[in-house]
Amino acid sequence: MEIEIMTDLTQENPDLSNEYWAAFQSLTNTRLNILWVPGNEYSTKLDLVLASGDIPEVVFGREHNKPTLINAIRQGAFWDLTPFLGDFSRYPNLRDNMTPGAWSYVRVDDKIMGIPRSRSLIDSGLKIRKDWLERLELPVPTTMDEYKETLIAIANGDPDGNGMDDTIGLAIGPEPDPSLQAAFGVYNPTYDEAGGLMYNYLTPQFTQLVGWLRELYAAGALPDEFAALNGTQLSDMIESGRAASFNYAIYRDYSWTNEIRKVQPEGQLITLPPMRGPNGDYAASLDIGTRGAHHISKKVSREKVEAILQYFERTASAELTDFAYYGKEGVHYNVSDNGEKVLTELGREQMNVNTLSPITPSYTRWGKVIAPEAPQAWNEEKKLEAAPYEELGVIDPFRYLISDTWIEAWPKYSAELESMWVKAISGKISMQEYEECVEKIKRDPQIQKAFQEFAADLSNRNPANDDADSESMRPG
Repeated sequence: MEIEIMTDLTQENPDLSNEYWAAFQSLTNTRLNILWVPGNEYSTKLDLVLASGDIPEVVFGREHNKPTLINAIRQGAFWDLTPFLGDFSRYPNLRDNMTPGAWSYVRVDDKIMGIPRSRSLIDSGLKIRKDWLERLELPVPTTMDEYKETLIAIANGDPDGNGMDDTIGLAIGPEPDPSLQAAFGVYNPTYDEAGGLMYNYLTPQFTQLVGWLRELYAAGALPDEFAALNGTQLSDMIESGRAASFNYAIYRDYSWTNEIRKVQPEGQLITLPPMRGPNGDYAASLDIGTRGAHHISKKVSREKVEAILQYFERTASAELTDFAYYGKEGVHYNVSDNGEKVLTELGREQMNVNTLSPITPSYTRWGKVIAPEAPQAWNEEKKLEAAPYEELGVIDPFRYLISDTWIEAWPKYSAELESMWVKAISGKISMQEYEECVEKIKRDPQIQKAFQEFAADLSNRNPANDDADSESMRPG
């Protein structure tokens, strides 16, 4: 069966005729026609595809509540999968192997409108150059205040010894990273006087975070041009040995340390333990456990919908998920005497995050913590280091909450607010001016109405009570 899939691409465009993809298509009895779109361009491309009406058979939606996607769903562009899935008795892997709570996030108007792309809850963390801490005789920070002072010390301390003032403390783009927001309590549901659930960026906690970043910028610890940087540019700052800290998936510690050592042989990148924030929260954000969802175009026949669902049912098995991580034994990996899967040179070349993009894998607790190419001992140590994230981490509820009024009202303010917090961080306006902008937005009756809708949606949408899940998600 041929399946046309549009999905995102985070590394080089893969050859679907190579050893991995040929074996995968054989195992799933499919011929995949994949439209790969670079990750930095995906949101714009999806908007164009939805507007054109020429929608591929399967479309990956990276954000569950993306306004253009919600509108397309409500206009009938995609199949309602509720009657196909029924009680999930024909789809035991999709029923039992998904991340806890996953099926709640793909509901729109109480209809299942996509297949969640399951992923780990533990994902990103704030990284730091451990070798630079040691060189400058700095302790590992345990609080956000200590972290701030550490970044300032590194940025001004010439840790690479090149005699130049060119070290970046924290590689950050225009939007503060999830770990930072978690540390300041931004993800804690915060209500206005009328009981409305305030959007993250309009909370006092987010304003406090803006002020914290303002101090870092003034001290020279952030990139001058942070507002214009994308994810690729930020990760390059770490890999090239120019930045001390960055927020990203924990498993990258291994490969990025190897990249850093090409230019700085003593380099060592670690993920910091969850640091305590100023309000008692921790720098530990959990993913919602899905990287978006696969949506099936209405142009697909009813019979093919069932066939596509069976494809995802197969990919959600433990066997296919393991295959997506490690490939074929004897080709992509060998098993050592102690039972460790060791990637071959071909495995290191072909096994990467792209292998997970066109599937919905089964839930793996450590999927974003362990690196397939790393030694088993390294991975076991990473699991121990990452475990506190599961205990202390919180989920951003606005990754899945929907408000029709918000979809209509927020575009009037989105660019303005981001511009204002960028100006506040870079010292171009005062914090008072920024706070006045926030209060002005919050006074809009439409925004206040949206807050009420968010509160109602959060109350009604409880992932832990989702019938399709085999266990409950710990509330964030």
